[in-house]
Amino acid sequence: MTTDHAAYAGLRVCDLTQGVAGPHCAFLLAQHGADVVKIEPPGGDWGRGIGKRHGPYSAFFLQVNRGKRSLALDLKQAEARDAATRIAAKADIVLEAFRPGVTARFGLDYESVRAVNPGVIYLSVTGYGQTGPWSDRPLTDSIAQAVTGMMSMNRDKDGLPQRVGMIAIDVMTGLYAFQAVSAALYARTVQGAPGRHIDMSLQQSAGAFMAAKMIEYHLEGPMPQVVGVPVGTFESADGFVNINARREKHFEALCGLVGRPELVQDPRYATYEARIENEAALMALLRPLVRERSTAEWVRLLGEADIIAGPVNDFGAYFREPQVLHNESVAWQEHDAVGRVPMHVVPGIETAPEGSFLASAPDLGAHSRAVLREYGYTDREIDGMTASGAAIEGARMDMDRTAAQAAAD
Repeated sequence: MTTDHAAYAGLRVCDLTQGVAGPHCAFLLAQHGADVVKIEPPGGDWGRGIGKRHGPYSAFFLQVNRGKRSLALDLKQAEARDAATRIAAKADIVLEAFRPGVTARFGLDYESVRAVNPGVIYLSVTGYGQTGPWSDRPLTDSIAQAVTGMMSMNRDKDGLPQRVGMIAIDVMTGLYAFQAVSAALYARTVQGAPGRHIDMSLQQSAGAFMAAKMIEYHLEGPMPQVVGVPVGTFESADGFVNINARREKHFEALCGLVGRPELVQDPRYATYEARIENEAALMALLRPLVRERSTAEWVRLLGEADIIAGPVNDFGAYFREPQVLHNESVAWQEHDAVGRVPMHVVPGIETAPEGSFLASAPDLGAHSRAVLREYGYTDREIDGMTASGAAIEGARMDMDRTAAQAAAD
């Protein structure tokens, strides 16, 4: 699939977002063919500094900004605001992720953009929404996991709530945002609907993702019934294996494999309900038996017995799995700043060829001059903007993470 034949080829996106959630939405639009102009502040998108930096990039930035063009503007200057307004006025989609009220100071809020671009689809990503008692509060992914109940489902052996070890809520917010923007595009294009303002928050996205668990909590309380027993992660002789043997035939087969076929007739474990009631005793009995064989041996034996199971991999092991290799799920791409990196396939999108525009994230301001020219600026005007600092052209930078976060605010 080339961008000329992709679903969103010809669409213009003005991407004012930073971090992960909004950029993830814009990344998906770009991979479907849209022309995404990423407007960054002079210090760069603060997402460039998430975690360890590799030159001008973080791992998250490399992932969620592929296929975009970077225009660096200092929106505190009038010339820069005029340029951003000119781009937004011609955009099919405008994405922003500032705190409520910030875009109005720049003249880039929904009402201002709609006045010159009535059909615009305008997405705002915030922590808690545009209004309400918490609307002005900043929200990071880890705090969102805490506030929305996600951590309560993920406790360590001592009962201490733990965060999921990635920026999960931002990523899912980007997915929900892409879905909402796509639906609005369909309504506008096919049904003749007007443009609209989409209010997308991390708080609501997390709630939507966990909706079934929330219903379960309401019906069953904070300690809902487990999905079945024996189900879970077991230590093997050389690692870990995850086993799901809750069905009767699977439990019977597992008992045979661990050398304890008599457990099937034990009244404490003979039925689905009995195993749930006696989960602690059964799991304690099985764990030392599973430790007697390696993970690979268990995966083979359990597979032969038609028991659902899999190794607990790190990412390196995942890259080497035969099915992953067969599906070409991971494309290794050479990047001039960081070397060879794994880029996982996005389901439903053809993998961009190595070295192609869609496979790379941009340097800060890499496309400033080209974009400004497209929107009517002369080289003399662009030179003036770069001289004043209103625009930055082609900057490679080592950005301090604290300064980057301050720029985002």
